[in-house]
Amino acid sequence: MLRKALVIAAVLGLAGAAAQPAAAATTQKQLREAHWSFEGPLGRFDQEQLQRGYKVYHDVCSACHAMKLMSYRNLGQPGGPFFAPKYKKNPGDNPVVKAIAKDFQVGDIDSDTGDAIKRPATPADRFVSPFANDEAARAANGGGLPPDLTLIIKAREDGERYVYSLLTGYAPAPVGLNVAAGKSYNPYFPGDLTATWTGPADKVPPGGTIGMPLQLTQDRVTYDDGVKATPDQEAKDVVAFLAWAAEPHADERKEMGLAVMIYLLLFAGVLYASYRMIWRKVGH
Repeated sequence: MLRKALVIAAVLGLAGAAAQPAAAATTQKQLREAHWSFEGPLGRFDQEQLQRGYKVYHDVCSACHAMKLMSYRNLGQPGGPFFAPKYKKNPGDNPVVKAIAKDFQVGDIDSDTGDAIKRPATPADRFVSPFANDEAARAANGGGLPPDLTLIIKAREDGERYVYSLLTGYAPAPVGLNVAAGKSYNPYFPGDLTATWTGPADKVPPGGTIGMPLQLTQDRVTYDDGVKATPDQEAKDVVAFLAWAAEPHADERKEMGLAVMIYLLLFAGVLYASYRMIWRKVGH
């Protein structure tokens, strides 16, 4: 009896599975090629590019996206955009970092009255978020929650190329694609457009619709070093900054790795020479 019940349940399960529609395939256009100075085992971050990337984040991205894991003093640490050797031991003393932090207001408690107050940020404070909480962020962005950017490069497959392609890949919606209000078509944003596509079934465009409109436009920011602020340059610079934020000690680790490899090569040479000296008169 039990065996019969199990067989019936299995048959019903298979029938139910067959009745369900096939899962829609998520598509995405092949990512664009781009190269950065920090790529590879010997690559290093370009400090001037990091400074430009921080400016793009500050002037454009920070209006919606937080970087909750970053502190202002990180900007002055070794390898960071505003690192100065004079303040290597204590990046919080870096006057540039202090000036950047001072432009922001953070919540605090008055030690005398216990009242909630606002004060200028210090290098020890975390990056100020654009919204008080996730609910406020959703309310200001049509129900969508802008992702935190601290680890966005690590959170996405082929992160640097993905973010670069996404930022520079906005395109007019293909004829036959219905794009909802408040959304933008981007072929590099993973999605499935079959439900909103009215053209031939075998011609569904790749990509998806994203709640973030085009952000990087010509001269959207003004670079202090005189570099022309094209959309492509802005995208590369902010990607470099986000890659550094995801791995702020990458340059130091690469230096350590190179030193270790050199040590191991020298040690191998000494070991081989010792072997030859000790066993040179011994028959084998």
